[in-house]
Amino acid sequence: MSIINDLERARAAVERHDWPLAYELLRQADELTPEDTMALATSAYLTGNPDAAVRALQRGYQARIQDRDPLGAVRFASWLGLVLNVQGEFSVGAGWVSRAQSLLEGQPEEVVERGHLLLHEFYRRLGSGNLAGAGDIAARVVETGRRFGNHDLIAQGLMCRGRWLIYAGRVPEGLALLDEAMIGLTAGEVSPIVAGLVYCSLIEACQELSDFGRASSWTRALAHWCDDQPGLLPFTGQCALHKGQILRLTGAYDDALSEFAAALRRYELFGTPAPAGLALNETADVLRIRGELEAAEATHRQASDLGHDPQPGLSLCWLARGRTAAAVSAVRRVLAEVPDPVHRCKLLPAAVEVLLAAGHLDEAKPLSDELTGIAAAFGGAALSAMAAYAAATVDLAAGQAADALRVARESLRLWSEIDSPYEVARSRVVVAQALRKLGDEDSAVTELNAARHTFAELGAVPALREVERLQRRTTPGGLTERELEVLRLVAEGRGNPEIARVLFLSQKTVARHLSNIFVKLNVSSRTAAAAYAHEHQLLS
Repeated sequence: MSIINDLERARAAVERHDWPLAYELLRQADELTPEDTMALATSAYLTGNPDAAVRALQRGYQARIQDRDPLGAVRFASWLGLVLNVQGEFSVGAGWVSRAQSLLEGQPEEVVERGHLLLHEFYRRLGSGNLAGAGDIAARVVETGRRFGNHDLIAQGLMCRGRWLIYAGRVPEGLALLDEAMIGLTAGEVSPIVAGLVYCSLIEACQELSDFGRASSWTRALAHWCDDQPGLLPFTGQCALHKGQILRLTGAYDDALSEFAAALRRYELFGTPAPAGLALNETADVLRIRGELEAAEATHRQASDLGHDPQPGLSLCWLARGRTAAAVSAVRRVLAEVPDPVHRCKLLPAAVEVLLAAGHLDEAKPLSDELTGIAAAFGGAALSAMAAYAAATVDLAAGQAADALRVARESLRLWSEIDSPYEVARSRVVVAQALRKLGDEDSAVTELNAARHTFAELGAVPALREVERLQRRTTPGGLTERELEVLRLVAEGRGNPEIARVLFLSQKTVARHLSNIFVKLNVSSRTAAAAYAHEHQLLS
């Protein structure tokens, strides 16, 4: 009687997703149905004991074999392949998948179990680089899931097909399928392990595309899903990571670092340290923004030790530390290794920044154009904002101040809509530099003051120092950058026609600048203006 009561309690615990209680009761039971055995494996996995989950699945497989239930055995073998592959035991997982395929020989074609094995085939083809074949397999998984009303297959198939479309360059179509997959998750139609895997894959796709709107919404949904399951351990690391990424975007750096630290702890508890590399890189990026450059570089190194590429964050760190040549070499190497636009769109903004800092405008310009093209094809405010910012910095370096101002203002507008204060302030700095080039010093000062205030509030020390440097560039007498250029040429003894030719201005504009210079410096002749320039060391 106690066994029956314990099983009833265990089943009730499974229904309310109380995994620790379910696992404790089920592992002590002697007589389990196939459904109870699957629940035992699920509760073991979700409480952070994947080895016990594997043992339960093996137990279920053997029971199905003894009962001459090959399709039931296929289900357990397929789950074994899934769990072992997630844990990185790829060879053992592949062995169980092969065993499941052998059991299907001679079975009817129209069985749902074939859909589960198609998922393994999708990942096998994807891993071998057969993208076209993988896309076809994903479509068949969705079709099978819908035919049999299997919500796990539908969600996984939509996720696989959606991400395949994204990598194939058909981003809007892919995102539409990811949205559809999310419906099954939020409706509670999908089993827990599958739901966790799909949640994390969907959010990862959004982060790859810098689709922060979807990433934020889906991260909130994942957080609620995790909170509703007492004792849940897997997927909580990814949840903390994604929460930290959103907090970083909004400038809540202390909270972001806390979430990244929580992600690291949870990965360690679950025995999957490899994914921690991304959390370490995200941590390092925050440290770099705050000016803790030595700690940032060390943290990127830790990520590299776990097999996670620290670029492009490490290159930006090197750039901030004055190691420009190393940063340039690294971004060139990474760009040569990454051909697909999905992954390149995360590299290009940093590559443009590094190359411009090194004076390689000829290399930065085509990369900026590439980013603009990707943003147009993919859509999304953040990617468009990144592209606009990169284009503005390229235009500024090329001396095209009017174009730089127009595009920088677009970047400023887009980042403001996303509510990313750090990026808003960076865009303001470019706007200010363009305004200064165009002779509007008062407006430039206003933008620099706003950027300085934001950087100070965020504790973004390197960016704050750069703004302060730009603010100090205001010359005695309040001369603009253009007026200073004219004054230097006057001091060299050049006349208005030559100054106009050198600066690509009309003689009328040169005369206007010269008149402004006389007023600001309180002088009445070219000779006096030249003397002022020499006296105040304005010629360098």
